Amino acid sequence: MPKETGKTRWQDLPIGFMITDAGNAAEYHTGTWRSQQPVRNNDRCFRCGMCYLFCPEGCIHRGPDGYFFADLRYCKGCGICAQECWSDTINMVEETE
Repeated sequence: MPKETGKTRWQDLPIGFMITDAGNAAEYHTGTWRSQQPVRNNDRCFRCGMCYLFCPEGCIHRGPDGYFFADLRYCKGCGICAQECWSDTINMVEETE
């Protein structure tokens, strides 16, 4: 796969690499690990932020409209956001290429 412009992907790192730059996690788009992705239904969402609080990757952000969304460049598809959603707003769907 080609490198993204200006970003190094985790697949491009040599095996057993050493991290020499502090705070470099934002450079590695780990969303390619995912087999499922979260899809939100805004009609059901009451913007409680539980998905944001429980996301272990910190890839869920609040948009200007107050709704939360997952940054799919970093989402690994674990489904914790969907599991913790009180209103069943988030569904995990099969990843498509």
